[in-house]
Amino acid sequence: MTVNDDSFTNWKIREETAESMIPLIGKLHRERDVTVLLHSRSLVNKSVVSILKTHRFARQIAGAELSVTETMPFLQALTALDLGPSQIDLGMLATMYKADERGLSVEEFTAEAVAGATGANKIERREPRDVVLYGFGRIGRLVARLLIEKAGSGNGLRLRAIVVRGGGAQDIVKRASLLRRDSIHGQFQGTITVDEENGTIVANGNAIKVIYADDPTSVDYTEYGIRDAILIDNTGKWRDREGLSRHLRPGIEKVVLTAPGKGDVPNIVHGVNHDTVKPEERILSCASCTTNAIVPPLKAMDDEYGVLRGHVETVHSFTNDQNLLDNYHKSDRRGRSAALNMVITETGAASAVAKALPDLKAKISGSSIRVPVPDVSIAILNLQLARETTREEVHDYLREVSLTSPLKRQIDFITAPDAVSSDFIGSRHASIVDAGALKVDGDNAILYLWYDNEFGYSCQVVRVVQHVSGVEYPTYPATAV
Repeated sequence: MTVNDDSFTNWKIREETAESMIPLIGKLHRERDVTVLLHSRSLVNKSVVSILKTHRFARQIAGAELSVTETMPFLQALTALDLGPSQIDLGMLATMYKADERGLSVEEFTAEAVAGATGANKIERREPRDVVLYGFGRIGRLVARLLIEKAGSGNGLRLRAIVVRGGGAQDIVKRASLLRRDSIHGQFQGTITVDEENGTIVANGNAIKVIYADDPTSVDYTEYGIRDAILIDNTGKWRDREGLSRHLRPGIEKVVLTAPGKGDVPNIVHGVNHDTVKPEERILSCASCTTNAIVPPLKAMDDEYGVLRGHVETVHSFTNDQNLLDNYHKSDRRGRSAALNMVITETGAASAVAKALPDLKAKISGSSIRVPVPDVSIAILNLQLARETTREEVHDYLREVSLTSPLKRQIDFITAPDAVSSDFIGSRHASIVDAGALKVDGDNAILYLWYDNEFGYSCQVVRVVQHVSGVEYPTYPATAV
């Protein structure tokens, strides 16, 4: 048998194994509200090839490819346990099992590692929490996709309505079409139908009412059967507590803003300060995409090395706030064509760091350049550290943070030498450390952080909403059994 034959046989074996994983992953998700992960990447509703590619990607962060033949025994062991709602990382299970020297079987080790989600310890499945999207633009539609994707278990968050301004003939059909097809993020994964008579978009069985309103105070959500909902404001029209309070109408319990909040509105970066949200807080902000990209790695660096000062330069994709061709704009430079120019502009991300990391004493400055790409940006974080270090030490530290720390859902890590911005479209992490671009000289470290400023940020928004709604389930195993 030739090398080529060996490679093909190995592929067919792995392909068959991945095929057999799909029904097990789906059953755990639907029947027990368990999300199966691989190094923080969900395997729910993934294709055979996607599962194999996710396993192969592990070599970028763990140093070696992870085979489905290694993780399958752990998945089979999970199906035999009395699991409650949780997230379980097969990659972590396999990695920790290799390092364990007690001679336990896979079944014994798995039962011990996820004990917090089994038997008397398991969390009871919760009733769905209603969600309303106010605004249905770039972020609104991506958040909608994520909410629909996560509704498969029948628990957690349930998108009940979107609120938009009236747009004339076939408005609902056009909005459904924009949800169905996206020039950057591709086709919607599922089916979408429109019930014009009842003003409803049905996506993967989820009936979403389209409510037309020009003013938040004109809507009574209880008229649509919506109760105790979390409203996500994607318009950015109101940024302070007074303005956002207009959303606190009958049927709405909390308001989450997908833009930096002003005044005393808490700015929340999931993974960093989401646990500071008080149960009685009804209004909060998810800050900006750039704030979400820089704050997790900034916290990681400050925790390990101390940060004395820093500057962040964001090279940011253009947005709908800019003009396609030169035209009047209230902001300096943004009136010039977004598709033809690099445009220097301001960013509030640096000043927002203080709200998310109040214990950070370092002064952080920032600026931004908008460039002619439609999605994915990069933040260049230049830090003066409290102690000297080496590139190798920072490299290994950030890789470990991306694998095992509480920030592993926020920080990703890539070693690919030819990575470019389009490679990160669809990333669910808040930021991705580019290992090849990392620079360290004594007490100076420069981090290059990619981020999908649309989808990655939307994932962070959904995580915050899950947390404040009480449907954010714990992840197992912990970093140590």
